[in-house]
Amino acid sequence: MRPVRAACLGTATALAALLACAPVTSAATGAGSAQAKGRAPVLTLTAELAQRTPFPVNPGGPAAQGDRVVVRSILKDEGGNVVGESGGTCVLTRAAVEGDPGGAEECIVTYALPDGQITAQGMYFGTLNPGPPPSFDNAITGGTGRYAKARGTVHSDTTIVDGKVVRHLTFTFA
Repeated sequence: MRPVRAACLGTATALAALLACAPVTSAATGAGSAQAKGRAPVLTLTAELAQRTPFPVNPGGPAAQGDRVVVRSILKDEGGNVVGESGGTCVLTRAAVEGDPGGAEECIVTYALPDGQITAQGMYFGTLNPGPPPSFDNAITGGTGRYAKARGTVHSDTTIVDGKVVRHLTFTFA
Protein backbone atom coordinates (compact mmCIF):
# COMPACT_ATOMS: atom_id res chain seq x y z
CA MET A 1 0.00 0.00 0.00
CA ARG A 2 1.45 3.36 -0.91
CA PRO A 3 1.49 6.29 1.54
CA VAL A 4 -1.35 8.78 1.36
CA ARG A 5 -0.10 12.00 -0.18
CA ALA A 6 -1.14 15.36 1.29
CA ALA A 7 -3.29 17.42 -1.05
CA CYS A 8 -1.65 19.87 -3.34
CA LEU A 9 -2.95 23.43 -3.74
CA GLY A 10 -0.72 25.01 -4.85
CA THR A 11 -0.49 26.75 -4.89
CA ALA A 12 -2.70 25.99 -4.86
CA THR A 13 -2.51 25.54 -3.66
CA ALA A 14 -2.91 26.82 -0.60
CA LEU A 15 -3.55 25.50 -2.45
CA ALA A 16 -4.52 25.17 0.84
CA ALA A 17 -2.98 28.03 0.82
CA LEU A 18 -4.10 26.22 -1.06
CA LEU A 19 -4.63 29.83 0.98
CA ALA A 20 -2.99 33.87 8.49
CA CYS A 21 -3.55 37.02 6.46
CA ALA A 22 -4.48 40.63 5.79
CA PRO A 23 -8.12 41.16 4.88
CA VAL A 24 -8.73 40.15 1.28
CA THR A 25 -10.42 43.43 0.40
CA SER A 26 -7.39 45.55 1.30
CA ALA A 27 -4.47 43.19 0.77
CA ALA A 28 -3.27 44.50 -2.58
CA THR A 29 -4.28 48.16 -2.64
CA GLY A 30 -4.72 51.21 -0.45
CA ALA A 31 -2.52 53.93 0.98
CA GLY A 32 -1.09 51.63 3.67
CA SER A 33 -0.43 48.73 1.35
CA ALA A 34 2.94 47.31 0.44
CA GLN A 35 2.43 48.52 -3.13
CA ALA A 36 1.96 52.11 -1.97
CA LYS A 37 5.23 51.84 0.00
CA GLY A 38 7.18 50.56 -3.03
CA ARG A 39 7.08 46.86 -2.10
CA ALA A 40 5.30 44.10 -3.97
CA PRO A 41 1.74 43.59 -2.70
CA VAL A 42 1.24 40.48 -0.57
CA LEU A 43 -1.85 38.42 0.24
CA THR A 44 -1.76 35.68 2.86
CA LEU A 45 -4.46 33.06 3.40
CA THR A 46 -4.94 29.59 4.79
CA ALA A 47 -6.41 26.75 2.80
CA GLU A 48 -8.09 23.86 4.60
CA LEU A 49 -8.41 20.69 2.55
CA ALA A 50 -12.09 19.89 1.97
CA GLN A 51 -11.92 17.18 -0.69
CA ARG A 52 -9.21 15.02 -2.24
CA THR A 53 -9.87 12.42 -4.92
CA PRO A 54 -7.01 10.29 -6.27
CA PHE A 55 -6.97 8.74 -9.74
CA PRO A 56 -4.11 6.20 -9.67
CA VAL A 57 -2.60 4.69 -12.81
CA ASN A 58 -2.16 1.36 -11.00
CA PRO A 59 -5.10 1.07 -8.56
CA GLY A 60 -3.92 -0.80 -5.48
CA GLY A 61 -0.32 -0.73 -6.72
CA PRO A 62 2.65 1.55 -6.07
CA ALA A 63 2.65 5.21 -7.02
CA ALA A 64 3.31 5.63 -10.73
CA GLN A 65 4.03 8.42 -13.16
CA GLY A 66 0.68 9.78 -14.32
CA ASP A 67 -1.16 9.31 -11.01
CA ARG A 68 -3.53 12.28 -10.65
CA VAL A 69 -5.26 13.89 -7.69
CA VAL A 70 -8.05 16.47 -7.71
CA VAL A 71 -8.35 18.73 -4.66
CA ARG A 72 -10.63 21.43 -3.25
CA SER A 73 -9.86 23.62 -0.23
CA ILE A 74 -11.67 26.28 1.76
CA LEU A 75 -9.79 29.62 1.87
CA LYS A 76 -9.80 31.65 5.10
CA ASP A 77 -8.40 34.99 6.23
CA GLU A 78 -6.47 35.56 9.46
CA GLY A 79 -9.71 35.90 11.42
CA GLY A 80 -10.85 32.47 10.26
CA ASN A 81 -13.48 33.93 7.93
CA VAL A 82 -14.20 31.96 4.77
CA VAL A 83 -13.18 34.12 1.79
CA GLY A 84 -13.31 31.62 -1.05
CA GLU A 85 -12.17 28.24 -2.23
CA SER A 86 -9.47 26.69 -4.36
CA GLY A 87 -9.49 23.79 -6.74
CA GLY A 88 -6.74 22.06 -8.59
CA THR A 89 -5.18 18.99 -10.09
CA CYS A 90 -1.75 17.48 -9.61
CA VAL A 91 -0.06 14.85 -11.77
CA LEU A 92 2.78 12.67 -10.47
CA THR A 93 5.70 13.31 -12.84
CA ARG A 94 8.32 11.32 -10.93
CA ALA A 95 7.43 8.27 -8.89
CA ALA A 96 9.70 7.02 -6.14
CA VAL A 97 13.09 6.06 -7.54
CA GLU A 98 16.24 4.59 -6.00
CA GLY A 99 17.72 7.19 -3.65
CA ASP A 100 14.71 9.55 -3.96
CA PRO A 101 11.53 8.06 -2.54
CA GLY A 102 9.78 11.45 -2.41
CA GLY A 103 8.46 11.83 -5.93
CA ALA A 104 7.41 15.04 -7.67
CA GLU A 105 4.12 16.48 -8.90
CA GLU A 106 3.11 19.21 -11.37
CA CYS A 107 0.10 21.13 -10.04
CA ILE A 108 -2.34 23.67 -11.44
CA VAL A 109 -4.56 25.48 -8.92
CA THR A 110 -7.20 28.23 -9.11
CA TYR A 111 -7.97 30.34 -6.03
CA ALA A 112 -11.50 31.80 -6.23
CA LEU A 113 -11.90 34.95 -4.10
CA PRO A 114 -14.73 37.53 -3.89
CA ASP A 115 -12.98 39.99 -6.24
CA GLY A 116 -11.63 37.52 -8.79
CA GLN A 117 -9.54 34.42 -9.28
CA ILE A 118 -5.79 33.75 -9.10
CA THR A 119 -4.21 30.92 -11.07
CA ALA A 120 -0.91 29.25 -10.15
CA GLN A 121 1.12 26.29 -11.27
CA GLY A 122 4.43 24.56 -10.67
CA MET A 123 6.30 21.57 -9.33
CA TYR A 124 6.52 20.34 -5.83
CA PHE A 125 8.65 17.60 -4.41
CA GLY A 126 8.49 15.05 -1.60
CA THR A 127 4.81 14.29 -2.17
CA LEU A 128 5.22 10.57 -1.51
CA ASN A 129 6.98 11.00 1.84
CA PRO A 130 4.87 10.47 4.96
CA GLY A 131 3.66 13.60 6.73
CA PRO A 132 3.20 17.09 5.34
CA PRO A 133 5.11 17.85 2.14
CA PRO A 134 7.99 20.32 2.22
CA SER A 135 7.37 24.02 1.55
CA PHE A 136 7.21 25.04 -2.09
CA ASP A 137 6.86 28.05 -4.38
CA ASN A 138 4.72 28.15 -7.52
CA ALA A 139 4.27 30.78 -10.21
CA ILE A 140 1.19 33.00 -10.27
CA THR A 141 0.23 32.67 -13.93
CA GLY A 142 -2.73 35.03 -14.13
CA GLY A 143 -6.10 35.92 -12.77
CA THR A 144 -9.46 37.56 -13.29
CA GLY A 145 -11.26 40.60 -11.85
CA ARG A 146 -9.08 42.40 -9.33
CA TYR A 147 -6.29 39.92 -10.10
CA ALA A 148 -6.38 40.30 -13.91
CA LYS A 149 -2.85 40.14 -15.33
CA ALA A 150 -1.53 38.94 -11.95
CA ARG A 151 2.05 37.65 -11.88
CA GLY A 152 4.34 36.68 -9.02
CA THR A 153 4.73 33.72 -6.70
CA VAL A 154 2.72 31.81 -4.15
CA HIS A 155 4.64 30.22 -1.26
CA SER A 156 3.06 27.32 0.62
CA ASP A 157 3.87 25.83 4.01
CA THR A 158 1.80 22.77 4.90
CA THR A 159 0.84 21.65 8.39
CA ILE A 160 -1.51 19.07 9.84
CA VAL A 161 -3.93 20.71 12.31
CA ASP A 162 -6.36 18.47 14.20
CA GLY A 163 -5.91 15.83 11.52
CA LYS A 164 -6.63 18.28 8.67
CA VAL A 165 -4.21 19.36 5.94
CA VAL A 166 -3.77 23.15 6.15
CA ARG A 167 -1.70 25.20 3.74
CA HIS A 168 -0.40 28.61 4.79
CA LEU A 169 -0.20 30.58 1.55
CA THR A 170 1.65 33.81 0.81
CA PHE A 171 0.96 35.40 -2.56
CA THR A 172 3.59 37.94 -3.60
CA PHE A 173 2.49 39.91 -6.65
CA ALA A 174 5.12 41.25 -9.07
